[in-house]
This record gives sequence, structure tokens and C-alpha cells, in this order.
Amino acid sequence: MTHRTVLAIDLGTTSVKCALYATTGVEVASATLEYELQTPAPGCVEVDVEVYWTSIRDCLAEVWRKAGDRRGEVAGLALSAQGETLVPVDAAGTALRPAIVWLDNRAAAESAELADRFPAAELYERTGQPEMLATWPAAKLLWLGRHEPEIAERTARYLLIEDYLLARMTGEYVTEGSLATSTCYWDLGTKTWWPAMLDALGVDADRLPAVVEPGAPVGRVRPAVAKELGLDPTTMVCAGALDQACGAIGGGSIAAGGFSENTGAAVAICSTLPGPGRDPAGVVPVHYHGIPDTYMFHTFSGGGIVLKWLRDEFCEPQIQAAAQAGRNAYDVLGDLAAGVPAGADGLLMLPHFQGAMAPENNEDARGVLMGLTLQHTRAHLVRALMEGIGFVVRRNVEAFAKAGVQSQEIRALGGGSRSAVWKQIEADITGLPVVTTKQPDAGALGAAILAGVGVGEFGSIHEGIEATVAVDRIYEPNPANTGLYDERFGRYVALYEALVPNFAAEAARP
Repeated sequence: MTHRTVLAIDLGTTSVKCALYATTGVEVASATLEYELQTPAPGCVEVDVEVYWTSIRDCLAEVWRKAGDRRGEVAGLALSAQGETLVPVDAAGTALRPAIVWLDNRAAAESAELADRFPAAELYERTGQPEMLATWPAAKLLWLGRHEPEIAERTARYLLIEDYLLARMTGEYVTEGSLATSTCYWDLGTKTWWPAMLDALGVDADRLPAVVEPGAPVGRVRPAVAKELGLDPTTMVCAGALDQACGAIGGGSIAAGGFSENTGAAVAICSTLPGPGRDPAGVVPVHYHGIPDTYMFHTFSGGGIVLKWLRDEFCEPQIQAAAQAGRNAYDVLGDLAAGVPAGADGLLMLPHFQGAMAPENNEDARGVLMGLTLQHTRAHLVRALMEGIGFVVRRNVEAFAKAGVQSQEIRALGGGSRSAVWKQIEADITGLPVVTTKQPDAGALGAAILAGVGVGEFGSIHEGIEATVAVDRIYEPNPANTGLYDERFGRYVALYEALVPNFAAEAARP
């Protein structure tokens, strides 16, 4: 083993982290930058691709400042990337409009039309997705063709955000299966683009990137880009994976049945499968993994982005106090939640601010507070939100179990894993031990492992995990809270089911 380093670029929904790792998993240097989502119309969520690019550039500049002499040791890099975010580009690879972010729901009418054309059973068998949703790029491609035809006509290739960045760095147009799965125009079984769906969208396969395996070398970074990003032109750019697949790798949760939750802007939930199977009930999504020829149950829901909303809209005093004390604002929010008893004194939240994914699969669902009284405080809101997200995790633990995948523990990853209060809540709600690792930014570490495999620093992904991942803390369920949370979870499920007709009625309003 040499002493070279590997670089990870973890492109999340609201922030980017760049991290330089030694091949032992030790972080040499890292930096994080937040960026703002644009909402130009109801249901629309966008980011200009230059915001992504300049954030990566500025983030890397800070990494190089911290890394000193080790910046020249970079053998390769890979990305951990958000899924579904769509970028149409022209023949020169220039983005023709802002990226349409995965949270965007503008294509509801198009998704309904595609759902009518492709029965759910066929969609699930072909793509692994139980239901056609406006989230999926297939619906957004159809929307673009109808609402921005001049953009569609000029589009040479439809790329996902990882594909776009790989192309900008290397000039090569490639994607990989963990991101391609949820486009709903990639066939999970054949690992090729699905002709019937492309026909429905009016898109030829030659307007899509080539498919490679996660961790595959893509190409050397282009000289001009190397200069801009502070890289050596010999640096090899490797295919990464969906951020949550990277998280499962970086959290060491890749054995069959391993359950991981990664709380960043979204709560993303993954469980590695023994093969390319499906949920017999047709409820749980199946994705290609960041490990070649491996598959996983995977779903997600709004998580940290809802906590960020709560922080920004209602917690300005806490933000200021945290800044003055040199603390993270989210640590202060955790302190607030810790001061409220389990059950939040009767306050219950559905955290579906942007719709609900599996097992509900309801893009019309919205956030709800039930039981609000004059006794409730800001701290109760924080506690209720943390508990609501814990209920989302439990819903999926139970759905996976019904599909034949029994979980023994939860690997907690991402920024949310830093909150001891939140992880104890999760353990109490699910009744499972919650395990954190010493490298909580598992998505970045997973991308670094993929880069290490791509340039030969590790012989395999399993070898990379053995060399880098270590357990930090285990939160055991508190039996004193079991009965209370069983009752609250039942109310959570009943509340959602009672409101389904109301969600549909609201969505149908002009």
C-alpha cells in the first residue's frame, strides 16, 4: 500500500463536502459549503450548475489550504452524488438551464400519464420503482419536452448531476447504475436503457450517457479543469455512486440485510440485498448498489432539510447563541429536544414536507402537526420533528421485514448521526441498536473507497471498508420508552392514513 491519498466530492442537496483521505480512512483535510435551492414556482426546485461547480472549486481551495504538502498525493477522486437531479446539456456539454433538483415536483401531470401507460407491476419489474412519481427524471424529461420545447430540441444529452460533473472534469459522458436506477428509463435487470420508456418520452438512447460500474476509472482530469480545481492533470476521475449507496459503503453496512439510514438533507434508507430480488408486496424500491452486481432496498424522505427549515425560520436566537459559543446550531437544537420528554407532550409531526416516499409512495403528502397547544414551545417542535423522522425509519424497518429482510441494527450515517439525542430517539422508536461510526460523513468516505478501488489502492470495496471503517458508538433502546413510542407510532400511522384523502384533495385544487 502506498501513501497516496484519495479525494471525495460529496454533492448533497444543500451543501457540498470535499474531503481528502489517507488510505487508512483518516481524513487529511475537508471543507463544506452550503448553497441555496431556488424555488421559482410552486413545486419547482432548481440550482444553477455553476453554483455546484463554484462551490466545489471553493471547497477544494479550502481543502488544499488545510492539506498543505499532501495535496499533491491525490491518486484519484470520485463523487457521492444526490440522485434524480437532471441537467440537459448541448453538444458542447454546456447546461441549457438550471438543474432540476430531485425535490422538484413540477411533473406531477406527466408522472400520472406515465403511470397510466406503464402499470405499476411492469414499472417495478423493469426499474425497481414501485410507482411513477414526479421525482423521477422520466417524468421531468416528458415535462421538458412539453413545457420547454426549445430546451428539449437543443439538448444533446440528458445527464444526472454526477454525469454532468464527470463530463465537465474529463470530457467523458458516463453514468452508473446506482444513479440510473431511479430515472425510470433504465432497466435494472438488463442494465441498459429501457426502450419502451424512451419511446414514451421521445428520447433516443444516444442522448443518454454510457453506463459503467461504480468505481470504474473514467478519465484523467482535463488540464484546464485541473488548474481551476487545484488538481494535478494526472489525477484519475472515477465513477462514484448515489450518495446513499456511498453512505452504506462508507458506513460498512453492506452485508445482506444491513440497514443504514443517512440523515442529511434527506433521510435515506438502504438495506443490501442478497440478489436482484423485489419486494413481493411491490412497495419497497430496489436500486442498483454502489458495489457492482449488488442491489439494495432504498427509499428516502425529507429529513435534515426539514430541520434546516425549522432552524432558519424559527430558531434565529439559537443560531446566534451557537455562533457566539463556537457551536454548531444543530447541537443547540439537540439540547432543546433533550429538554422535552419522549412523546413531545402529545405533539406529533408528519415530516412529509415534500411528499412521502416508500412505503407510502405518496407525492401529495405534506407536513402536519397534530396536538399543538399553548404549552408547546420551540423545543417541542424540534423534538416532534426528530421523533417524526424516527417514525419514518421504523416504517421502513417494518416494510423491509415484510419483504423478507430482517434488520438487526441500524447504521446511522450523515450529519444527523452526530446528535446523540436524535440517535437515542431513533433506537427507542425502532427497538433496534443504532450504531454510529468514527467517520460520520460516510458518503464522502464511501466515494473515497470507490476512488481507491478505481486507482488500485484497494483490491476491492470490501478491502477498502476493512481498511477504513470503524464503529464509534452504539445506542441501545431504552425499555422505559418502548410502550410510549409504540403508542405514538400507531397514532403516527393512523394520522397519515386518515389524511390521505385530504392530501389528494389539496393536490387537486387549481
